[in-house]
Amino acid sequence: MGDIYVIGHKNPDTDSICSAIAYAYFKGENVVAARCGEINAETSYVLEYFDLDPPILISDGSGKRFILVDHNELSQSVDNMDQAEILEVIDHHKINFSYSSPIIFHTEPVGSTATMIAERYIGKIKRKIAGILLSAILSDTIVLTSTTTTERDFEMVKKLAPIAGIEDIKMFGMKVNRKKSNLKGLTASQIILSDFKDFEFGEDKVGIGQIRVVDFRESEERMDELMQELEKLKDKNNYSLLSFMVVNIVERASKLFVVGDRSKAEEAFKKPVKDNSLYLDGAMSRKKDVVPFIERVFR
Repeated sequence: MGDIYVIGHKNPDTDSICSAIAYAYFKGENVVAARCGEINAETSYVLEYFDLDPPILISDGSGKRFILVDHNELSQSVDNMDQAEILEVIDHHKINFSYSSPIIFHTEPVGSTATMIAERYIGKIKRKIAGILLSAILSDTIVLTSTTTTERDFEMVKKLAPIAGIEDIKMFGMKVNRKKSNLKGLTASQIILSDFKDFEFGEDKVGIGQIRVVDFRESEERMDELMQELEKLKDKNNYSLLSFMVVNIVERASKLFVVGDRSKAEEAFKKPVKDNSLYLDGAMSRKKDVVPFIERVFR
């Protein structure tokens, strides 16, 4: 029958990559961790820290068998997933999934897919796998400060840290998150697409990228460059609305840069777009603080 590939979403983040590695490890023989995009600086740091190789790169899903982790919307998955066989989904995002056959579909409202995997295998987890699962949770929840964080995430972090050999969880978590917040040396395209997802709301296509910073000045200094790249992406891919979420992990707020139908963004967040952006106090999560509000106005 051939291998089964455990794969996360395009433009993968740390949860997507580490969950794929961990779940493939626990699934055993003939199950292989895969990815459908380049690995970002934060994830590279985590894999190097725990001495693990990145998943194999797959660009075409045709004729292959998959387990999807950290996503269930096929617009976010590897190309030609409609020509592949999906065996299972394990995710923590909203459900937008349809498939012709009954499969195992596991989704829960927790801060990270890694939390769900850790809960399932906690008695069997060794140091390296504990380390990447811990890192994924700390990344996705922004060191347990995001609005998506649950008690289950806290509990798994407490259990995984000693197995992984991490004594100061906050210090390690901030070190991981800061690896993703450095914009130096990155092109505007790399910044926007480093953690980017497509959404289909009815007949409208919406794209939302995000990046974390410790100071808004990092993105403001490159505003013109970023806006030009957003306009290019919008025209090239026919987005109704394209937005880029800059999350300040120190200030615990976000700036949402928008191009396309700005009126939809204004309607979604009940405030005007000024200088091509919206300031969202307390917004730390694309999944919880941005996507539901935008989806509502398009639906």
